[in-house]
Amino acid sequence: MIINLLRRISLRTQIFISMILLVFLACLLILTATFFQYQNESIDYNIFRLNRKESQLKKQIDYLVEKNDLLNKNDIIWAEHKEEFSAVIKIHNVNFSVFNLEGKPLFTSFLPLKIIANEYRLETDFVTAILAKSDSRILEKNNDEIGKFQSSYSILKDSFDKPYGVLFFPYFEDVSFSENELNTFLQSLYQIYLLMLVVAIVMAYFISKYISRSLETFREKIDQTGLLKENEKIELKNAPRDIASLINSYNKMIDELEKSATLLARTQREQAWQEMAKQVAHEIKNPLTPMRLTVQNFQRRFSEDDPENPKKIDEFSQMLLEQIDTMSEVANAFSDFATLPKPRLVKSDLVEITRRSLEIFEEKVIEFKTSDKEIRLRLDRTQWIRVTTNIIQNALQAVKHGEQPKIKVSIEKAEKNVKISFADNGIGIPKSIQSKIFEPKFTTKNKGMGLGLGIVKNIIDSHKGKIEYTTGDKGTTFVVILKL
Repeated sequence: MIINLLRRISLRTQIFISMILLVFLACLLILTATFFQYQNESIDYNIFRLNRKESQLKKQIDYLVEKNDLLNKNDIIWAEHKEEFSAVIKIHNVNFSVFNLEGKPLFTSFLPLKIIANEYRLETDFVTAILAKSDSRILEKNNDEIGKFQSSYSILKDSFDKPYGVLFFPYFEDVSFSENELNTFLQSLYQIYLLMLVVAIVMAYFISKYISRSLETFREKIDQTGLLKENEKIELKNAPRDIASLINSYNKMIDELEKSATLLARTQREQAWQEMAKQVAHEIKNPLTPMRLTVQNFQRRFSEDDPENPKKIDEFSQMLLEQIDTMSEVANAFSDFATLPKPRLVKSDLVEITRRSLEIFEEKVIEFKTSDKEIRLRLDRTQWIRVTTNIIQNALQAVKHGEQPKIKVSIEKAEKNVKISFADNGIGIPKSIQSKIFEPKFTTKNKGMGLGLGIVKNIIDSHKGKIEYTTGDKGTTFVVILKL
């Protein structure tokens, strides 16, 4: 999901977010390292404090034992000096208990639950384990109802380094040091991190903008690139090596594209001339064949003594004139398509021009409607008449043989444009040829050069309008849209 999200956002945003995340991750790692560092310092500090207090406590106990001659004495004798041992508790603000080497209590001020449950005695095996340790000491962690603390069991020795008892010393950790230091440090760290985050956001913004600037320039140039356009190469100074390599490849592509465009234009021109030549030759050949047959037939039938010679000559001349007119129409059609004059746009009444152009057709065939009595816009009157007549003629020829043509022409004015619709009741346009109807020389009729709709399309384009159509089994509707 995150990968799909990153794919949708821009490279500049990805760089910006990545830099912010890196700074945030670095801050998080430093905070984690700081926490563990202070935790280790807290442990070291409390061990040091435990050792120091325990060492002071041992010196006081050894002094009292030697002063009162308590070595190898029972708990009753020790009880006689209880006040002196209690004074040590007050002086050092600690608790402790002393056991003999058999595990019996000699003096107690605080005991964990496990010793109390064992009749206030230490296990013999436990004492033996303490004696066996190289440092003559065992540390344990306790968690009683009064809280967490460490229990230190260490051997007490006389001046001859001979063991005479076991000291139990409960140590309650002092967390004030680590907490105070950590809080102070974190407060300073939060301020530093906040400043770092602000600086990182500003730097990330400018760095991402700088990095993506080259790519943005590259993208804009690619958007402007086209086969039939005059493409410009990219000139970018101080671009990164990868971007520079990409730009060089793009510039090489532009060179190749220009060569391809030149070659394509020449090929298209040659192909267009070839197609046009074939079409002209085909259209001219059509009337030449009947002309040749007519001449041959006239030669065969002609006789100087035939009284019907004037009639034959007249028929022969009429046939030749018809075929010459056909060739003239072909020449005019190709001339009109190839050299369609530039429209002379004059403020004109579209409704009046359209109505006049429809008057040459049968009145009962065409139904004309308009939303406004007068719609004035810049128009070439002659060319618009050609558009109307060409579309109407195509509509009439699209009706099935034997059916009554019914063509509806409507003009509808909108806020910024005007829409002219031509709807017929013909057979419609087959789906296989719908994409070709505006192509020159394309036709589905037995007669004509197929240039009518091509000329219509050129005229509409020259008026900066557009032509569309919808078709079906019940007819076709052409819609012309012109700007007001």
